Amino acid sequence: MSALQAGYAPICYSVAKAGVLHFTRLAAAELSAHRIRVNAIVPGFIATSIFGGALGLDAEESRRMADAVAQRSGVSNPIGRYGLPSDVAQAALFLASDASGFVTGTHLTVDGGITIGPRHSRDPNTGGPIQQSLGITRTRAVAVRVGSRVAKFG
Repeated sequence: MSALQAGYAPICYSVAKAGVLHFTRLAAAELSAHRIRVNAIVPGFIATSIFGGALGLDAEESRRMADAVAQRSGVSNPIGRYGLPSDVAQAALFLASDASGFVTGTHLTVDGGITIGPRHSRDPNTGGPIQQSLGITRTRAVAVRVGSRVAKFG
């Protein structure tokens, strides 16, 4: 996700991930003459022990952290659940299959929709940045929208 949008990881990590996506395109271009397809998978929050391992936690602590990621990330994902390792595996199986025979030089985002946009773009209960900067509450914004419809159509 950090290759696609700011705010998911530190700058060096994000730039490295963006480089992987560009490498995917370059490798696909170079290897296409040999009928070799090159694609990337961009996973979202997947409930694994990788987060704990990166922090130097032991196996049990890492598992507990994976459980915490699972519980919390479902709220963040528009799809309403956390990602599983099997979600990424299914994407890999698709890209390795004949069903993706005409797919190369791109990436498959497996993130439950978290990178489709900021929360306010998909959650009507969350105010967008303009609303927030103007100090307009959600109730007031709804009243203004309803009032403008009544004026136009009523």
